[in-house]
Amino acid sequence: MDAKAPTNLRKERGLTIAQTCRIEKTDNGWLVPSQSGRGKYRVNYNYNHHKCSCPDHTTNKIKCKHLWAVEFIITKQVDGKTTCEIKTYPQNWKAYNTAQANEKHLFMKLLHELCRDIEEPEYQFGRPKLSVRDMVFCSAFKIYSLYSLRRFTTDMKEAKKQKYIDKVPCFASVSHFFQKRELTPVLMEMIKESSIPLHKIDTNFAVDSSGFGTTRFARYYSFKHGKDRKYKSWIKAHIICGTKTNIVTAVKLSKEFANDSPFLKELVEKTAENFEINEVSADKAYSSRKNLQLVEELGGTPFIPFKKNTSGKSRGSGSKLWSKMYHMFMYNHDEFMSHYHKRSNVETTFHMIKSKFGDSVRSKTKTAQINEVLLKILCHNIVVVIQEMYELGISERCFK
Repeated sequence: MDAKAPTNLRKERGLTIAQTCRIEKTDNGWLVPSQSGRGKYRVNYNYNHHKCSCPDHTTNKIKCKHLWAVEFIITKQVDGKTTCEIKTYPQNWKAYNTAQANEKHLFMKLLHELCRDIEEPEYQFGRPKLSVRDMVFCSAFKIYSLYSLRRFTTDMKEAKKQKYIDKVPCFASVSHFFQKRELTPVLMEMIKESSIPLHKIDTNFAVDSSGFGTTRFARYYSFKHGKDRKYKSWIKAHIICGTKTNIVTAVKLSKEFANDSPFLKELVEKTAENFEINEVSADKAYSSRKNLQLVEELGGTPFIPFKKNTSGKSRGSGSKLWSKMYHMFMYNHDEFMSHYHKRSNVETTFHMIKSKFGDSVRSKTKTAQINEVLLKILCHNIVVVIQEMYELGISERCFK
């Protein structure tokens, strides 16, 4: 941050950190997270001496946003109130309450509409197989219910009673269906279809990745300890979501330590098939000339911060856009960050998915784990559409 930036700007950012971040009290002071999400700064705060380890304070010798954040925390603890007004956003409680009260019924109805477009394989010979539409419906409804497969049998009977499925499958059949590789592309297409009802609402998007824990362990050799060590593996989900409704418009799954940057291209291109793109926000992991140029070619403006060792020099294709965004990032930083901070909505989306449907998967095989993560995202999308039915008046027949 520029040393000449107004004190009020640092104060406002400090308040944002105090409101949205977890500030830890330690024996030697406070640990304040960086707003970029990369690391923490140590703050020593008392009435006679203030000190922060961030570059803004150490270089400019001024009261930085991290010191302001700690002051707001201390003031709230001592006085029971903060010294400045906290910005709040109104909640349409009537729409929220109605959506929650009718969510399960509408979830079954909308899921049934989505499943109707699934193609059934042609019968050849042998014992008749269970309907793919019914199995996809039961698989998604099982993830939504959060019940074990055996206890979920009652919900499947209720679905049959309401004619959402033709036959109640055995709970073991649902478990086996999770392991089918041909289920993965079906779920990917359903996630895309479930986002289309909001194509006129979301025009700004955010990209990020997050992990879903598994029950499997992986091994590696530690040269430091001279022996094999193990860690719990996870499924890494790369998503792009609308920053207004938190609808997921595209998803891609990868191994645990896959780089984020290469996945932006496919995510943005799939989103552009059904949505108009005005802005795309992502963190530094996605910073590349190709990614910026891709977003511009699709009609959007990329707000991706630049790494410390980056220069604004023109080089190769997309050089004009690279220089333009670099100069905006360096010399009109506040405006750039006001767009970039919409990226926090993708973190909110992951929180919504994990808090409601779990942050880990129960399946044992790799294919089943991938399908389980996709089902969680599909359930999230349907729930978002249900909420917007009451917030924005979207029709219940939106998938027809």
